Formats: sequence, C-alpha cells, structure tokens
Amino acid sequence: MELKVATRSHAGHTVVTIVGEIDLYTAPRLQAEFTRLLGQSQTMLVVLDMSAVEFCDSTGMNVLLSALKRLRERGGTLEVAAPRPAVRKILQVTGLDSVFVVHETLPEKLMTSESQG
Repeated sequence: MELKVATRSHAGHTVVTIVGEIDLYTAPRLQAEFTRLLGQSQTMLVVLDMSAVEFCDSTGMNVLLSALKRLRERGGTLEVAAPRPAVRKILQVTGLDSVFVVHETLPEKLMTSESQG
C-alpha cells in the first residue's frame, strides 16, 4: 500500500497527515518528510494526524521516535492525534503511549489554523 504524507504549517506548529501503512517499505518516505520538515523550518510542535493510518510496524515507530528525538533536541515536541485502534494498540503494547502525547482526535485549534496556513 502506498503511503501519503502531507504537511501544513501555521504559527509555529505543523500538522503532518499520514495516509496508508507505515512499514519497512514505506517508512523511508515518512523519514524523508521529517528530514525535509525539520531541516527547513523552526517548527516546535509537530502533530501527526494518524486517523488514516491502517498499520504501523516497528520500523514506523522508530521513524516517529527519531523525529521526536530530533524535535526535543531543539526544544520541540511531537504529538500523535487520532490513532486508529490498531496503531493505538501498538503504542500501548510498546509503552510509546507514555512517550508521545496522544490525542483522541486532531486538536480543534490545529484544524482551524490548518485551513489558514
């Protein structure tokens, strides 16, 4: 399955919308997007909209952890929004639900500003 990644930035935060499956084959696409995003902007808050992610394996989780580490090194953070049950279970089983801030839905303040960015 193809992985689609779209980013929208506004007022110091970026929403990254991910659609598809994050696995060994698609994780490099997500990693490249994080590298591009973190290299070209001073975004301090990145929120991942995972409402359309069907599956995420350990490779995908490692990409997310790497991005979180890079953001934290510069005083920022990475949050996960609207994970589907399969992804939520992976976060819980691995204990990553205590590493990432996990929102049930995309925070409304980000949805509003997203359309303005």
